[in-house]
Amino acid sequence: MDSSMRCGMTRVEGVCMLEPFAHIWSRVCAFQAFSDDLLIATYPKAGTTWTQEIVDLINNDGDVALSQRAPTHLRIPFLDIPKIADLPQFPSGLELLEKMASPRTIKTHLPFQLIPPSFWDQNCKVIYVARNGKDNAVSYFHFDRMNLLQPEPGTWSQYLTRFMEGNVPWGSWFDHVKRFWDERENHRILYLFYEDMKEDPRREILKIVEFMDKKLDDEVIDNIVDRTSFNTMKDNKMSNYTTFPATIFNHEISPFMRKGTVGDWKNYFTINQNKLFDSRYKLEMENTSLQFRTEI
Repeated sequence: MDSSMRCGMTRVEGVCMLEPFAHIWSRVCAFQAFSDDLLIATYPKAGTTWTQEIVDLINNDGDVALSQRAPTHLRIPFLDIPKIADLPQFPSGLELLEKMASPRTIKTHLPFQLIPPSFWDQNCKVIYVARNGKDNAVSYFHFDRMNLLQPEPGTWSQYLTRFMEGNVPWGSWFDHVKRFWDERENHRILYLFYEDMKEDPRREILKIVEFMDKKLDDEVIDNIVDRTSFNTMKDNKMSNYTTFPATIFNHEISPFMRKGTVGDWKNYFTINQNKLFDSRYKLEMENTSLQFRTEI
């Protein structure tokens, strides 16, 4: 796929979105959630696939065979995504969800203010995962290099400027992480941090198990920890997105599952870029209690 196949961007209620996503926005906004739906919400490249795999294994009591039944995007539909080209293996998230039996687990990258109102009306449970902005920016940059549907990322320096300004798909990282944090007391939102998950995955998985009202034996929990380690998932075709054609995800440019570490930003940020980001961070985050770790 050449660069002309990459999507343009537009705005939905002030938030940068890919044009094909914006075209189905009215249908996404009108989506009817059920009270037993579980929503996994993240800013892109904040541990979404990792959390999806954890939740799917918890839902299936740690049954590995069931977690291998289909690729991630078919097991846990991506609410926001339109149908990809004319490929039958990539239906829209709405199409998948209309056919899915309850209880459903659903993925979204939408910021809080764009979440379909029915999720709040139905008092749905939401698992939100946030990743520190520096690592998030680096990971998103490499994703946009290999995802040939996303806008051309340009150089790292150009990309970082757009990231800090919120001129990337799904908008401002600052607004995204802050708003879900601020709303966590008003709704059933479990707010997790990528860095905590890397530091002690078992501890964070137990939080998810409790939030989902599940009871699992220690042996099952240990198995879920093992099955959702970065290296295991990177080798798992049902979770590493290698089932996508190279015309969409070109893993030779950069693998979908690249490093999965905390602190990789140090390999990319110049001293000046780090100062600029810290200055922007201080400005954007001055009125919130939300805090991030950029290393562990």
